[in-house]
Amino acid sequence: MRTEALTLFCWICLSALLIEVNCEQQEAIPEENLLVFTVATKETDGFRRFMSSAKVFNYNIKVLGRGEKWRGGTYMSPPAGGQKVRLLKSALEKVEKEDQVILFIDSYDVIFSSGPKELLKKFQQAKHRVVFSAETLIWPDRHLEDKYPYFTEGKRFLGSGGFIGYASNLKKLVADWSGKDADSDQLFYTKVYINPEKRIQINITLDNKCRIFQNLNGAIDEVVLKFEDGRVRARNVAFDTLPVIVHGNGPTKLHLNYLGNYIPRVWTFETGCTVCDEDQRPLTGVKEADYPLVLIGIFIQQPTPFVTVFFERLLNLKYPKDRLKLFIYNHEPHHEKHVKSFLEVHGSEYRAVKVVGPEEELDTAQSRNLGADVCRQDVDCEYYFSVDVEVVLKNPNTLTILIEQNKPIIAPLIGRPGKLWSNFWGALSADGYYARSEDYVDIVQGRRVGVWNVPYITSLYLIKGSVLKTELSEKDLFNSANLDADMAFCHTVRNQGVFMYITNRHQFGRILSTENYQTSHLHNDLWQIFENPMDWEERYIHENYSRIMKDNLIETPCPDVYWFPIMTDVGCNHLVEEMENFGQWSGGSNSDTRIQGGYENVPTIDIHMNQINYEKEWHQFLLEYIAPITEKMYPGYYTKCTSYLNFVVRYKPDEQPLLAPHHDASTFTINLALNSKDTDYQGGGCRFLRYDCSIQAPRKGWALMHPGRLTHYHEGLPTTGGTRYIAVSFVDP
Repeated sequence: MRTEALTLFCWICLSALLIEVNCEQQEAIPEENLLVFTVATKETDGFRRFMSSAKVFNYNIKVLGRGEKWRGGTYMSPPAGGQKVRLLKSALEKVEKEDQVILFIDSYDVIFSSGPKELLKKFQQAKHRVVFSAETLIWPDRHLEDKYPYFTEGKRFLGSGGFIGYASNLKKLVADWSGKDADSDQLFYTKVYINPEKRIQINITLDNKCRIFQNLNGAIDEVVLKFEDGRVRARNVAFDTLPVIVHGNGPTKLHLNYLGNYIPRVWTFETGCTVCDEDQRPLTGVKEADYPLVLIGIFIQQPTPFVTVFFERLLNLKYPKDRLKLFIYNHEPHHEKHVKSFLEVHGSEYRAVKVVGPEEELDTAQSRNLGADVCRQDVDCEYYFSVDVEVVLKNPNTLTILIEQNKPIIAPLIGRPGKLWSNFWGALSADGYYARSEDYVDIVQGRRVGVWNVPYITSLYLIKGSVLKTELSEKDLFNSANLDADMAFCHTVRNQGVFMYITNRHQFGRILSTENYQTSHLHNDLWQIFENPMDWEERYIHENYSRIMKDNLIETPCPDVYWFPIMTDVGCNHLVEEMENFGQWSGGSNSDTRIQGGYENVPTIDIHMNQINYEKEWHQFLLEYIAPITEKMYPGYYTKCTSYLNFVVRYKPDEQPLLAPHHDASTFTINLALNSKDTDYQGGGCRFLRYDCSIQAPRKGWALMHPGRLTHYHEGLPTTGGTRYIAVSFVDP
């Protein structure tokens, strides 16, 4: 008996080996024998992505259902999809070659990652006439679980989003279909598969190790990107396979969007972005009169620093103003003067302007819905450019760049300097909030450059008017019971199958921090040196400051006295106006309760920085911009810029025209001219007695730096007309 059993076992093994050899020797299926059927009743962004990936590998695609109304439901609705079976059955009736290999695949949420040759080879290796994709999760009827055949390993349940087979067998597969368009295709195919007789008759199996099909639902953690030789694949780490087709079935559309930023050759380490210049809308050579008309929606929702600068940058956009309309919603009364000032001077330069003020009391969602609706109602509105006022738009070509990318919705990447915060999310958590995608940091920091399909954008984005008027025609885009306006907008966009993109191909700007912004001062932006240091510097630090060391801009008008540009005209004006607005100038007497000891040896008519709560900000100014020059010009001396006396002095002929000779109680002194001789005042200046050296024409925004004790005994020369202002700091007393 043992001998007979052993002999039988050997025959079985030999037969299996012969079958394997025969399979390997089987002639490969010619690529021209493959025909791909898909259903697409309308062209969506997902469909265009599918077709683009098919084009990379030269798949022969036949689209079914074009122009039909879709009645097959969605993945969020009860089981549906029967319309696809009906369309496939009808298409198969026209296929005459019985050995024609048909791939039937969804299109809106599918990407090809390899070509027909590999697909057909893996189909042959499956040794069945029909191969369905497989899933970990059973759907739509979990009660059928026990009827499924078991696999020793791999996925057990059928997925209807993709299958491949010979035409003759697929005709048998759909022969019994008589359902409605709204019936479930998945349930229909499942019942065929779990019927042992039909499974054998049609010769069906499942791609249970994802060699051909990768369904993402329930399997996101199994899939990683594999970069190899100028192309990108999805790798299933559970089975160590490289699927040919990736399907974002069920609630995995966003993860497919992430994978689709790379697969198949969208972005690679060798080439960077390979598709960023495809399908563009170039504006080079287009006459200004023919530029697309753009409605710019500007939203001021809260007190925001540097609003005046925002409007200056808006004015500097390189785009014909006759092709721009403005919609401005201002929720904040504090900024009414800024809006009014801009429009009084420049409003007439634009094709049209509509302003909605705080008196309308619109909430965020209402105001943004209104802005989008203005574009919808304008037959000429080709683009809607939504801009929050806290955006620092540094690139004047931003609007042109975005239009040329020709995307349905696209945002330029902006962030906060030194932080990973930006105006997009790379992924969403299960509850729909922020999650960090694997590539988020690389995109924000510019290590991966391209145009990226993302699930959330905010603050600054361009929408095609045609998209607003069709897919996003819903009037309440920004409103939700549970989500803020931006999240509600992005949620609606995603549900409509519209893709949102972020581009980091250029430097566009940044976004301001509005935290801790107070409106209790005349020029509140002066206080932003901590919250928004880059913007503060651009507004208030002299344009030539960065050249001081490189180009040797420091002058030496007197021995050990250094003179250099430090503050802009705007900065000087704001400081003077802030002091005059405060108005509590000292009397110029020796008695002074503001200082320790209550006695001032050499009194001036002044206001101390701490009186306007500007002491911390001024000290930061000294540390950031004065200390480096001090350490350069006085080698070996290092300062922390300790200064207990920082003040603005006012000289007037009929008030206090001059200052008697004196030493300063400091290691070194800063004397910053805040206005201009012969324009704002006459006379004035500073004389150093030991050297009989005078600086009689101080330049506005330039600072004198000199030792305070012993050597540099000095006096303030008489102001003979007008009013002279200087800012003084006694540093390291």
